[in-house]
Amino acid sequence: MGDPSVRLGVDIGGTFTDVVLETPQGQVSTKVLTTYAAPEDAIIEGIARVCRRAGVAPGAIGQIIHGTTLATNALIERRGAKTALITTEGFRDVIEMRTESRFEQYDLNLRLPEPLLPRQSRLTLRERMNARGEVLVPLDRDEVAALAARIGRAGYGSVAVGLLHSYANPAHERMVRDVLAEALPGVMVSLSSEVSPQMREYERFNTVVANAYIKPLMKSYLGRLAGRLREEGVDCPVFLMHSGGGIISLESAAEFPVRLVESGPAGGAVFAADIAARYGLEKVLSFDMGGTTAKICLIRGGVPKTARVFEVARTYRFKKGSGMPISIPVIDMVEIGAGGGSLAHVDAMRQIRVGPESAGSEPGPACYGRGGTRPAVTDADLTLGRLDPETFAGGSIPLDAAAARRALETMLGEPLGMDAREAAFGLAEVVDETMANAARVHAVENGEDLAEYTMIAFGGAAPLHAGRLCEKLGIDRLLVPPGAGVGSAIGFLRAPFSFEANRSVYMRLSDFDPDRVKALFAELGEEARGFVRSCDADADILSEYKAYMRYTGQGWEIPVDLSAEQAGAPDAATCKARFEAEYAALFGRVVDGMDIEITVWAVNATTPPQAVARVAEEPDGTTVAPPRTRALFDPALGETVEAGIHARDTLAPGDTLDGPAAIVEDETTIIVPASRRALRQPDGCIDVKEGGA
Repeated sequence: MGDPSVRLGVDIGGTFTDVVLETPQGQVSTKVLTTYAAPEDAIIEGIARVCRRAGVAPGAIGQIIHGTTLATNALIERRGAKTALITTEGFRDVIEMRTESRFEQYDLNLRLPEPLLPRQSRLTLRERMNARGEVLVPLDRDEVAALAARIGRAGYGSVAVGLLHSYANPAHERMVRDVLAEALPGVMVSLSSEVSPQMREYERFNTVVANAYIKPLMKSYLGRLAGRLREEGVDCPVFLMHSGGGIISLESAAEFPVRLVESGPAGGAVFAADIAARYGLEKVLSFDMGGTTAKICLIRGGVPKTARVFEVARTYRFKKGSGMPISIPVIDMVEIGAGGGSLAHVDAMRQIRVGPESAGSEPGPACYGRGGTRPAVTDADLTLGRLDPETFAGGSIPLDAAAARRALETMLGEPLGMDAREAAFGLAEVVDETMANAARVHAVENGEDLAEYTMIAFGGAAPLHAGRLCEKLGIDRLLVPPGAGVGSAIGFLRAPFSFEANRSVYMRLSDFDPDRVKALFAELGEEARGFVRSCDADADILSEYKAYMRYTGQGWEIPVDLSAEQAGAPDAATCKARFEAEYAALFGRVVDGMDIEITVWAVNATTPPQAVARVAEEPDGTTVAPPRTRALFDPALGETVEAGIHARDTLAPGDTLDGPAAIVEDETTIIVPASRRALRQPDGCIDVKEGGA
């Protein structure tokens, strides 16, 4: 076993794998191009690099916390196992029929996304529960055995079981699992009553199908990773970041891999929340832009906003409703296909479009010199002077500026009559406006005014674009933390052990049953705490309680937080008062004379947050002259300007510099627009505010 004070965070992204080693002496990090065929190879290479630089042996690592896009990519690219769905007779086509919602209401040629499983892989059993969990049609064990034989003959490697109303009574699903385990011991089985015990069969069936679809892939990968780590002499616990912003054990992750779908972005939100706490910031907009996507998240009071349903693999311009709904606890964020590797083209209306297709790491943007010929966001950033071709990724990936200009001229310039710089300007503005618009919409949907927010930017590409985004959004202050280029991996090291258990039990306040609610919270609490204890048997555990409530007849619920005392002695009046306060905050009013109903109950068990020391913020200090300059295109001015170039590690606390400027480091570059000035804070954060020279 290694040293508990030596911890490693690993984030596998679509382009780069980020590795951060934390020791008592400080932090060392690196970025390695993601190796798609065997993702563990990039991790091993990254571990070797950071250990060499920190002067520690790999065997000294005492804990590894890992997040990955592998689960998400497998769903997007349809690279999962051969999977069957077993469902109730008459409900075979639920995942194809979806709901009545149309994500593009007036498009007569609307194409709905294909379901994850074709119709011939969706099998049925004659059985039925009602919404109260009472058996209407008993399940015949012999029928299950016959279906198991059919699944075996067809060669399915994984089975999803989603029966109607199993969230209220899982007995039939458990019988199916028992029969399958006996008849087909090599086949993996996922039950919807365990993966997502919530009402709404479309979302629940999709979630259990997604879990079953990626389970063999993730189980194989996690097993290979554990084996490679042992070969390298790394013998320590490995934990996985989950989409809700906490950490679970390797075994739990292998059993419920769908919980890993948003693990990387969740780590980023935890990272931003930690910085917000250090600066005492009440309202923060987290902006995470990597090689493939950009993620935007609202953080209030040091806590990222959460949800219990999100969509993966949106197919129609990233419109809500065009993807695959996954019903699990998740940090609520908007995600768009705008990263450093996102590719640009000219559409039929002669407009520049960027993403969601990405060059990834293979072949990468044209400037990587790895065979890419189409222009990506990184090519535009290089052409506009935001990147230094000699020092990108610490000099490990020299960039080809001529190849970037060629790609921009060929794919964008020639069709639109532009030179390379104009094409790069257009591409960058499209990306920045897309991200700004997504942030505006997300804020409006949550009743927030972004002018009151501070932006925290991280990820390899975010500091290049964050200053311009602040100009567009009217945000006065931007913080870029140290280690921003590998922010999600650092976030993993700040995350608590946590797990949320939830269940649908429908109840109206007019029929409120306090004894049943108390027992339900106790049961969910024990389930959630069991997952946390599997990570750390001796940990202190806090429990957070939540009810999802709505007015009778409404289609969707809002989350209502309850205290431990309220969960231990529940009463209808308290629930009503808490609901009306939340409802009024969101919609500006309450609805009198209507009954209120609760559909889902949840308990999140978590280890206490790490104590953070407040930063003693510096006022503006000495204005430092740039050691050198280079040409930089400023989109707000629409012209090329001479920008000061500063190495981040040469700035002392209190050092101030005026835009336009670029602050460079191995893993990213901070662009300070002409409208801003930057200050280096004592903890290493670069504090960018309005007021350039």
